[in-house]
Amino acid sequence: MRWERFFEDLEQQLDSEWEAERAALDTEAERLRLARLALRTRLHALAADDAEVALDVGDGDLLRGRLTGVGADWVTLDLETPARDAAVVPIAAVSSIDAAHADLLRSARGTASVSLSAERMTFGFVLRDLVRRRVAVRVHTRSGRRYDGTIDRAGADHLDLALHEQTEPRRRAAVRGFRLVPFDAVTWVRIGGGVP
Repeated sequence: MRWERFFEDLEQQLDSEWEAERAALDTEAERLRLARLALRTRLHALAADDAEVALDVGDGDLLRGRLTGVGADWVTLDLETPARDAAVVPIAAVSSIDAAHADLLRSARGTASVSLSAERMTFGFVLRDLVRRRVAVRVHTRSGRRYDGTIDRAGADHLDLALHEQTEPRRRAAVRGFRLVPFDAVTWVRIGGGVP
């Protein structure tokens, strides 16, 4: 009887050691997985969940809204404004992201599917689409300046902006100047007629 109990104790100790070793391996595997987890992957997961976020961007603005899309180097946000304007934000301009704790935890799983076409769409690609659509925008820059107008051209690393009032269509008589803005200087672009 004593030997049976002795072997049962040894068996329990062995099982406990195996469980502890497996838990340690699982923990290490999770650390390695998180070490490889990219911010864009988490942003994709937040967008897939239609998460409400606040983006702190380089010009000091705090953009609140629903994360709606992620591209190669940008995100889009439906802003919490009466006009429900949209924002296109280069990921490099984001200094922090505020979201509900549960959303942040879900995003750490990184399980959202990513479209290959979205992976190829760069910030310049999105701006060239705005050129094609001829929509009025407000371009916010790292220096804190804001320029209202229409993007005339979007090159490889810069945009040409025709300056005019947000509420006016781009007409020669309405244009009061032009700006050449490097993409690196842009913190975000507001799209919509409700620009305050």
